[in-house]
Amino acid sequence: MQISANKAVSIDYTLTNDGGEVIDSSAGGQPLVYLHGAGNIIPGLESALEGKQVGDELNVSIEPEEAYGEFSAELVAVLGRQMFEGVDELEVGMQFHASAPDGGMQIVTITALDGDEVTVDGNHPLAGQRLTFEVKVIDIRDASEDELAHGHIHGEGGVHH
Repeated sequence: MQISANKAVSIDYTLTNDGGEVIDSSAGGQPLVYLHGAGNIIPGLESALEGKQVGDELNVSIEPEEAYGEFSAELVAVLGRQMFEGVDELEVGMQFHASAPDGGMQIVTITALDGDEVTVDGNHPLAGQRLTFEVKVIDIRDASEDELAHGHIHGEGGVHH
């Protein structure tokens, strides 16, 4: 069976940045299980896995536009501390939900604190980075009707609800 739309795919992977630093890995844990074609993983990796079979291994570098996008300075803002009403202690790295430029919701991360000024960044932490994945395809199966209806995998290694 080949990886194609509506298949439940299990992969072992290690994700590194351009400096070779490991950012994430399934090593020592469960494989990542995702629904192929549903946008559950970054587009560049999904494209690279299309047509692969169980046992296939690949090493693929994904450019930012096919990963988490380019870094956007428009998503960085300096806010007054009063915008965080009800939060006693602010720390770099804290995350909050905020209104996105398109009217939706986004997660912003505090990146700097300077007196009453709080710098927040709405970019994904990996935005603007080329990512390299070492991947081994572990399993491929047809997704269930329930998984297709929900747009993601349920059970072992997938979403539990």
